[in-house]
Amino acid sequence: MIETFREEAARTREECIAEVARIMRVRAMGPAPLACVRTYGCQQNVADGEKIKGQLEQMGFSFTDDEEKADLILFNTCAVREHAEDRVFGNVGALKNVKRRHPSVLIAVCGCMMEQEHVAERMKKSFPFVNLVFGTHVIHKLPQLLFQTVTDSCRVFERGDESEDSAIVEGLPVHRDGSFKAFLTVMYGCNNFCSYCVVPYVRGRERSREPDAVLKEFRGLVEAGYKDITLLGQNVNSYGKTFSRRVGFSELLRLLDGVEGDYRIRFMTSHPKDATKELIDTIAQGRHICHHLHLPFQSGSDRVLKQMNRGYTREKYLELVRYAKEKIPDLSLTSDVIVGFPGETYADFLETVSLVEEVGFTSLYTFLYSPRVGTRAASMPDPVPSEEKSKWFRELLETQEKIAAARCGSAVGTVQRVLVEERNRKTGLLAGRTGGNVIVEFDGADDRIGSFCRVRVTAARNWILKGVLLPEA
Repeated sequence: MIETFREEAARTREECIAEVARIMRVRAMGPAPLACVRTYGCQQNVADGEKIKGQLEQMGFSFTDDEEKADLILFNTCAVREHAEDRVFGNVGALKNVKRRHPSVLIAVCGCMMEQEHVAERMKKSFPFVNLVFGTHVIHKLPQLLFQTVTDSCRVFERGDESEDSAIVEGLPVHRDGSFKAFLTVMYGCNNFCSYCVVPYVRGRERSREPDAVLKEFRGLVEAGYKDITLLGQNVNSYGKTFSRRVGFSELLRLLDGVEGDYRIRFMTSHPKDATKELIDTIAQGRHICHHLHLPFQSGSDRVLKQMNRGYTREKYLELVRYAKEKIPDLSLTSDVIVGFPGETYADFLETVSLVEEVGFTSLYTFLYSPRVGTRAASMPDPVPSEEKSKWFRELLETQEKIAAARCGSAVGTVQRVLVEERNRKTGLLAGRTGGNVIVEFDGADDRIGSFCRVRVTAARNWILKGVLLPEA
């Protein structure tokens, strides 16, 4: 019975793919249907966008960045900060004119924003020219949803139910945007419910991919020549907690690190409450694992951390950092920081500054607090005016700039293994990243792009290192 159901579902999906391809060939403005896919937000959104494009490719679409040439315009949205939402609404609103000029164009909006009921309702009421709206949990249904969109006269709205919230659909095609850097999702969702964060509400509960499925995809990427593979999860340190036989993230890292090839492994994001000394030891002992740890601390104040529901203290965070620096002397540490959390005082903020000074981060991703509907923090008293928070924000940036400059300066004279990513259009130099995720620029030929090179660092400028290419060892 189960197998029959699965076969029926698969057949329905394949039929929808074929029918959408046939219909879009007829509807297309040009010789073949074109899709314009814009992704906003985090790396997980980018990975979702690549699965969306993979399915569109199955349905006969090619891709364009020109909305005027597109037969389908799809926005894959982010709900983490208010600014990102406002940007999406503004950009979707601008599509009204595109729709007026090209009435046949299909407009779809998906992603995290659409998993929020109030946002989906606004999209339904205020943007009548949008044909299809769907959430993060039903990406795998895109062929069926598009089939319904092009065959029915009504607009289509689809958000996942509880069963889809907990499911993992394997085997979706992926259209990767790069040829040597790749994202690989190892788990979905989040159980932490930080008081400021909407992710658990839009991404669902934690569920991990089976190690064999991750390993298979990882091997495929290595065999295809990908050099920089980033493992993704809202909290990778929770990987495997839902398995009957516990397989933790450190074990998964060791499994992947054992694959033969010339590549490096990154991962994000680590939650400090679940990061362990075993993880640090695994990084230190790994052959391919970057000596880079992104470990968001968010605030240096224990009082604020408790209000954020982060589950650790300042001292626990610093204890882990000290252990990591001892085991991995060349470790590059990066982090996320929220400035202006509701109820945060200047004294609390100074504790954040002092933690930044004590740790000496390579770089920081700093954000002014953004209230999210439905989170506990959104209803907390927030007496500090935004102008004051902005002053704190600038103070933090100035502090980190000095630290980053000193850290970059200490790299002068060292030899770094750099993965060359592009040619900087402004400087004309090749640009790549070290294992510590620091940008290095140097002179060289285009055929170096996508390969590892040895570069001697000769100068440090702001956040970027300058260097000279060395012959292969």
